[in-house]
Amino acid sequence: MSNADRAEVIERTRAWLERFVIGLGLCPFAARPFRLERIGYVVCEAIPLEGVYSVFLQTLEAMVLADPEVEETTLLILSRGLRDFDDYLDALARIEQAVADAGLEDVIQLASFHPDYRFADAPADDPANYSNRSPYPMFHLIRQEGLAEALASYREPETIPERNIRTLRGLGTDRIRAILSGD
Repeated sequence: MSNADRAEVIERTRAWLERFVIGLGLCPFAARPFRLERIGYVVCEAIPLEGVYSVFLQTLEAMVLADPEVEETTLLILSRGLRDFDDYLDALARIEQAVADAGLEDVIQLASFHPDYRFADAPADDPANYSNRSPYPMFHLIRQEGLAEALASYREPETIPERNIRTLRGLGTDRIRAILSGD
C-alpha cells in the first residue's frame, strides 16, 4: 500500500469520526482526543487473520508503552482484511483473549467497528447498527484510565447506547447514509 493510499484510509476514518461519531454526538468522549490529535491511526494491510493478529499485538504493545498525553486512544484500521463480519467477530474474540492473556484487561478496553456491523438482536437494516458501523473494519483500543475519567465526568453514561439508538432510528438509514457520504 502506498503512502497516499494509507493517508486516504486515515483521512476517510477521520472524516467518519468528525462527521458521524463526533458530529452526531454518538461518543461524547471522542471530541477531545480528536481535537487534541491524541488518536493513533494504525493501518493494517494484512488479509489473513494471522497477519491482522500480529499487527494487533504490535499495536497493543505500542499503545501500552506510549505516553497517554500523545496517544490517548488508537484505531487499528483494517484496510483489506476481515471484510466478512463473521470472520471479524471471530478475530475480535481472539483479540479480546489476547488482551486478557497479556493481563491488560484493566489497562485496555476494546471497541469494535465494522462496515456491516449488526447487533445480534437487530435486523440488518436497523439504523441502530450504524452506531458501530465504520468505513473499514477496525479495533478501537481505549485506555481504561482515560475512559474511567471521561465516564466520571459524564452524567448518566449508561444512557449513551439508548440515546444513540434513538438518534439513529430517528434519522433513518437514508439520512445516515447522506451524512456518511458528506451530503
